[in-house]
Amino acid sequence: MLENLPILSLLIWLPIIGAGVIIFGSGQKYKQLTQWIALITAAVTFVLSLWALNEFDSSRYYLQFVEDKSWIDSLSIRYSLAVDGISLPLIVLTSLMTLIVIISSWNNIKLRASHYLAAFLVMCGLMNGVFAATDAILFYVMWEAMLIPMFLIIGIWGGPNRIYATLKFFIYTFFGSVFLLIALIYLGNQADSFNIFNMHSMVIDAEVQLLLFFAFLIAFAIKVPMWPVHTWLPDAHVQAPTGGSVILAAIMLKMGTYGFLRFMLPIVPDASLEMANMMIVLSLIAVAYIGFVALAQSDMKKLIAYSSIAHMGFVTLGLFISFALIADNHLDAAVMGIQGALIQMISHGFISGALFLSIGVLYDRMHSREIKDYGGVVNKMPQFALFFMIFAMANSGLPGTSGFVGEFMVILSSFQVSFWIAAVSGLTLILAAAYTLWMYKRVMFGDVANEKVAALEDLTMRETIVFIVLAVMVMLFGLWPAPLLDIMAPSVQHLIDCNLVSKLTPEGMCS
Repeated sequence: MLENLPILSLLIWLPIIGAGVIIFGSGQKYKQLTQWIALITAAVTFVLSLWALNEFDSSRYYLQFVEDKSWIDSLSIRYSLAVDGISLPLIVLTSLMTLIVIISSWNNIKLRASHYLAAFLVMCGLMNGVFAATDAILFYVMWEAMLIPMFLIIGIWGGPNRIYATLKFFIYTFFGSVFLLIALIYLGNQADSFNIFNMHSMVIDAEVQLLLFFAFLIAFAIKVPMWPVHTWLPDAHVQAPTGGSVILAAIMLKMGTYGFLRFMLPIVPDASLEMANMMIVLSLIAVAYIGFVALAQSDMKKLIAYSSIAHMGFVTLGLFISFALIADNHLDAAVMGIQGALIQMISHGFISGALFLSIGVLYDRMHSREIKDYGGVVNKMPQFALFFMIFAMANSGLPGTSGFVGEFMVILSSFQVSFWIAAVSGLTLILAAAYTLWMYKRVMFGDVANEKVAALEDLTMRETIVFIVLAVMVMLFGLWPAPLLDIMAPSVQHLIDCNLVSKLTPEGMCS
């Protein structure tokens, strides 16, 4: 019976329908009921994503769980969904992190709690839609619609400067999306289809490829975000509520790098090869320079926000170093670079989400994110200190944690191109350890700093469950990344094969 279910549609629409149910349950009278409906909806969505993962055939590349229905016939726009080894792990990550956010927000939101939970369920469905869509216009609709609930989450439940932060977030991302829409309309008209994988098979001349490259770059670089269009992210993180920061870091940033993988690399490989050096330089600036910026932060949230930019620089480095490796015929190293980027995407989702949740735990008790207001927390919260240490070490790239695997693979592949690229990218391991452990030392160790710290209570059962799940994922993929690599391998190899041949001639057809 399950085999006949439209699993991807369920992953998109079930959380959205759940949000529609609970959005009318405002007020204290219905608060507990709406919480349980949100929790059950998120849990069922996560279970469905696990079922899809279990049924997924990772032995070879092909699109799976295909759904294709007519949507707007006059414009050749279809409601088409499918996943491969690149998109399915991101859907599972999205569903899991949404469930974690709903559990962690259980008693923390006092204002319009049902609306708050509904916004996250809507975002879950839309983000799953971004990763599952194989029609470019459907992709764009999901991509844009997802901005609305995040805009509301920051704007309603955020900090004192939430209006400034949410407007900056919206303007930056919407500006980039205009260029994405122009590129997709052009490609759809040329291909007589908005199917993304038909666009992979197009012959595109060099000048047009370059224009499309920069249109994609503006849209996706803002979302990642890459240097120098990163300035919206620290403001958004600082003002967002804890759940908003978790989803923003764990999932939304990955949509930018997913866009590189789905559009830029396979559709305009010649332009990507031509501009690869520029992208590598921008990635290295994010890795090194932003690491130094993180060292200067006094706000814990802002420090982790800058850390996210630095770690996402590793993802873009792994993606674009592949072109230099392909040009030198180091195909295995190119595969390793892209796989390392994908592992880093998943790993960063767990680690950054866990760190923002950790800061949220402290903020809920102390109402301060300033490092100077803390000290000696380990004396009052030993369980919390243990989990926070695991996540801090993972953020520093400690071997045995998931934070090490992806970065090590990207550095190793970079060595095949240039020692200096590998050396600069490796600098982030030193910087990450410096700013993360500096923060941990100041907050956790020493004498109890003040009366507020002295009054702290350790983790509740609900918080402990959330941290156990995240710690297990961080350690599991650090010690045993093989299952994730196996799922990705055929899709990554297919992507490399598509990039091997120029799209300037009909021989560049990618099937």
